[in-house]
Amino acid sequence: MKSLQIAATGMMAQELNVEVISNNIANMRTTGFKRLRAEFQDLLYQDLRRVGSSSSDSGTTVPTGIQIGFGVKTGATSRIMSQGNMTNTEKELDLAIRGEGFFAITLPNGQTAYSRDGSFELDPQGQLVTLDGYQVQPGITIPDNARSITINRTGGVEVLVGSSTTPQEVGQIQLSRFINKSGLKAMGDNLYLETPSSGSATEGSPGDAGFGDVLQKFLESANVNAVSELSDLIAAQRAYEMNARVISASDEMMSATTNILR
Repeated sequence: MKSLQIAATGMMAQELNVEVISNNIANMRTTGFKRLRAEFQDLLYQDLRRVGSSSSDSGTTVPTGIQIGFGVKTGATSRIMSQGNMTNTEKELDLAIRGEGFFAITLPNGQTAYSRDGSFELDPQGQLVTLDGYQVQPGITIPDNARSITINRTGGVEVLVGSSTTPQEVGQIQLSRFINKSGLKAMGDNLYLETPSSGSATEGSPGDAGFGDVLQKFLESANVNAVSELSDLIAAQRAYEMNARVISASDEMMSATTNILR
């Protein structure tokens, strides 16, 4: 019976749906995390009576026809790039982007990655780096005798050095944006890579047209809504159970048919 195979595709689809939801829930406390949503598509159809075909010699046509579907497949796991909440950390190297844009990060192999995670630190040379030690572009070096660091909303980095009361500018935070930011490829560690789907990066300063601004001493929380995810989880579980019930019903029908033949 085709219903066994059809229901099996439904169970596999909901299994993947639960995996996506569980990953969202697991990353509820991940800085700058953007949740995923599973998208599904129906499979091919078998035409038992083709719609629009002729039903008589006089030229009448079939208005609806008969089609049997073969189940469901996963079309995509779309990343939802909505803004997360801002959390005050009181740490002067923590930065959050309010609006469009990503921090550009230089990987050890020279490749550029992008991130919404602004939990930065200083390396032994005073350079601004990620928690994994990857340099933030463009390179910003903080003097070793700086007693305070100020980063304004347009990305300007100023420090007070020694006993001086006059701020000294040491760099400018830059942001990158994409025409299709959902097309970025996640590589883990809160980093994304450019793809042909995302388009090339457009660079600019915070506050420029089309770019967000940066907030010092803040971090962007994950855009995961616990209530929504749990509701989706329950719905996925019920859909899985219903497909399992279809398999059980189909098995009972096949058993009844077998008993008749005996």
